[in-house]
Amino acid sequence: MRRSFDPTAEGPRRSHWRTLATLMPYLWPLGRWDLRLRVIGAMVLLASAKIAIVYIPFIYKEIIDALNITGPDGKVGTAVAVPILMILAFGAARLASQAFGELRDAVFAKVGQNALRTVALQVFRHLHSLSLAFHLDRRTGGLSRAIERGTKGIDFLLRFSLFNILPTLLELSLVCGVLLINYGADFSGVTLIAVGIYIAFTLTVTEWRLKHRREMNRTDSEANSRAIDSLLNFETVKYFGNERHEASRFDQSMARYETAAVRSQTSLAMLNIGQGVIIAFGMCTVMLLAARGIISGDLSLGDFVLINTFMMQLYQPLGFLGFVYREIKQSLVDMDKMFELIEVHAEVADAPDAAPLDIGNGDVAFENVDFGYETERQILHGVSYRVPAGNTVAIVGPSGAGKSTISRILFRFYDVQGGRVLIDGQDVRQVTQQSLRANVGIVPQDTVLFNDSIRYNIRYGRVDATDEEIEAAAKLAQIHDFVSNLPEGYDSAVGERGLKLSGGEKQRVAIARTILKNPAILLFDEATSALDSQTEKEIQAALRLVSRDRTTLVIAHRLSTIVDADEIIVLEAGRIVEKGRHEALLAANGTYAGMWQRQQEQAEALQRLERLDKDGLPMLNDEQVAEKEPVG
Repeated sequence: MRRSFDPTAEGPRRSHWRTLATLMPYLWPLGRWDLRLRVIGAMVLLASAKIAIVYIPFIYKEIIDALNITGPDGKVGTAVAVPILMILAFGAARLASQAFGELRDAVFAKVGQNALRTVALQVFRHLHSLSLAFHLDRRTGGLSRAIERGTKGIDFLLRFSLFNILPTLLELSLVCGVLLINYGADFSGVTLIAVGIYIAFTLTVTEWRLKHRREMNRTDSEANSRAIDSLLNFETVKYFGNERHEASRFDQSMARYETAAVRSQTSLAMLNIGQGVIIAFGMCTVMLLAARGIISGDLSLGDFVLINTFMMQLYQPLGFLGFVYREIKQSLVDMDKMFELIEVHAEVADAPDAAPLDIGNGDVAFENVDFGYETERQILHGVSYRVPAGNTVAIVGPSGAGKSTISRILFRFYDVQGGRVLIDGQDVRQVTQQSLRANVGIVPQDTVLFNDSIRYNIRYGRVDATDEEIEAAAKLAQIHDFVSNLPEGYDSAVGERGLKLSGGEKQRVAIARTILKNPAILLFDEATSALDSQTEKEIQAALRLVSRDRTTLVIAHRLSTIVDADEIIVLEAGRIVEKGRHEALLAANGTYAGMWQRQQEQAEALQRLERLDKDGLPMLNDEQVAEKEPVG
């Protein structure tokens, strides 16, 4: 059973420590000493900024004490040199603190951005390495949101955990040490207790709140998936007039998101109020202790200001720590999903000793192949056939017989459960997928184009092809004249999934793309199914020209298109029931002959209807046609 990925599923989650451990190698990359030196430099600058911040209250104290000296007449003393120097030192310390902080961010920026780029590239590559089964099951909208939130989560985690939580903890340690040494255990103890209560309260309430954030994420992904799915199927929605139905489904998801968002915001207000109470308690207690020390004569006014400044400097980032912790927790949840995606197993992978396909003449053979998409439902049963080099073999059969499955197996989108597939005597499981697919070209039944120009879509067959080669391929595919008459020619945009082109035009672009690829083996999967009869004849002539002296496998529905094949294989319920040339199969009067007869009768009935319509005679209804010309 394959492991699928559902961005909206709750399920068992990864440990956050495991997620952080997964991230660390990206921040300390092997062989990148330039980045490692930047990390070390950023940590030195971080420590320097905090030392400067902790030193500021001492300068502030000296300024207050110096200004608090009064003469016999009750006026402030005239020794102003010391306060002026200390004020300048105060400004220098604040500037140093800010400068060290900004330099730290500048030095670390390349490390963080490189980590983001590396992770994003790894996810992108991994998605392309996953099997077709994964991509058939995926929800594109939810998947894109999971990746987007995951990369943003990494960015937030790097910026705030390294440069907010770590500096705050360092500052807390320095402040508590200074208070303990200079003012005793009471001051440092109260500070530690207040901070401890604050952290415990924040952790507890945040954990409780996270269920609302997860529900927000789930419903957000659900709404986004529904919206994208609906827009991708825009024409289907219009065909059935289901705009209200689609809007209703989207609104249901957004209503669930609204409920979760309101609960999240309400609980956030409760958390902020609780944090404010704890901060106020801690500051008031420390200030009362300092005031008592002044009254007793043990402390000066400067000490009171120093302690108060320490508390303000400490609680300012600590007040922000609540938000940072909540967001870091959410970032970890988002990163969990993205790293979970990276860990999805690629069902079809190159063997450790896989070698490039050594293509010769392009002989293809299926040997006793068994295959099923699910263990309970087998599609192919002991299928064996051979396509000799340079020959054309056609595969026909009713819908669901397993014809298109054969093309997917040849491309190794799936691995067979029994038997083997050989190309020039090499098992496709023992060669690299890249070399295999480089030597096999396909024109699929359902052609999907990139939302780019016609030139780009044709050039996709060989990205280094020249414009002249692109036009030559287009001429062979019978689409050059059509493209040349467009206002923007080959630079014309095809739209999302090629929706600006007709089915036949898309098919011809796909044929041109495959011609440009120039593969040793060709596979046509209902390649002319979307074309009218005249264009089909033109394309068939072009395909015969292109496939000359190439190994060609044709999966066909219209039997008239494969009468010249060197061999025709008839599939039924995943088994080969007949093999042979067209004439021999007709003479055998078996399954193929029955299919041929039915298609001929249908074609004749349609021709009669077309003639009646052309001559202006009354059209026959379906029952009359069935009476006069029984259709198989």
